[in-house]
Amino acid sequence: PEAGDDEVLVRVHAPSVNPADWYAMTGSPYVARPQMGLRTPKTRLGIDFAGVVEAVGGKVTRLQPGDEVFGAGTGTLAEYVAVAEDGLVLKPANVSFEQAAAVPVAGLTALQGLRDKGRIQPGQQVLINGASGGVGTFAVQIAKAFGAEVTGVSSTKNVEMVRLIGADHVIDY
Repeated sequence: PEAGDDEVLVRVHAPSVNPADWYAMTGSPYVARPQMGLRTPKTRLGIDFAGVVEAVGGKVTRLQPGDEVFGAGTGTLAEYVAVAEDGLVLKPANVSFEQAAAVPVAGLTALQGLRDKGRIQPGQQVLINGASGGVGTFAVQIAKAFGAEVTGVSSTKNVEMVRLIGADHVIDY
């Protein structure tokens, strides 16, 4: 693809697959097919990714070729992707492309749920059901960073991991 005026062309080093991609590929749940596509996906697959900026559009001011970035877009299960500049952030040097690619949808979902919708405050008690899943692992860590007392719910095999990522209490369902 080519980068539009406010877009960045990124060479994808690592995409990640999350439940939204799975639903689009499998057409499940069926009630979502009108939105996702009746027989085949309506859009190119892939949302989360990390890579290196190859080119920038004329209105792009924050990024430049060679920058290592991660973010979300459409069709990221590809070699190259053109995405809006505001859908990208610089990748920290101490984070691998694979690690960065796993962050956007799950991490942002957890952050928005706790900070924006839940208005989490220091000292609050927070219960995170599914604490060992994609969104849950981010939610435990974000809640702790906001100063909450966290109780995580997970299966037996993940109890120790939920403790290790910061839950104060763990419930084995």
